[in-house]
Amino acid sequence: MDDKKLFKWLALLIVAPLALAVFGGDNFRYPCQDPANWDKDICKKPQCDVTRTCPEHIFKGQRDPRQGMSAESQPQGQAPVTQPRQGAECK
Repeated sequence: MDDKKLFKWLALLIVAPLALAVFGGDNFRYPCQDPANWDKDICKKPQCDVTRTCPEHIFKGQRDPRQGMSAESQPQGQAPVTQPRQGAECK
């Protein structure tokens, strides 16, 4: 009787990690998070700009429009555009 119970637990311990390995693949919340999709039309403007799922919108970096323009895209001879500060300054 105890051997059957032990065998069931052993089978569960073997099957559970195998099931996680098979069904636990790479999942992305947005299709443009997957680097394989970056060259597809769904991840290029203007199509992705409507839904705000472009790589620039998903990955909050220098290319994020809410962070201001990057140094490379600044027009020559103009000072960089800065966002006004909000909140208290701690020193």
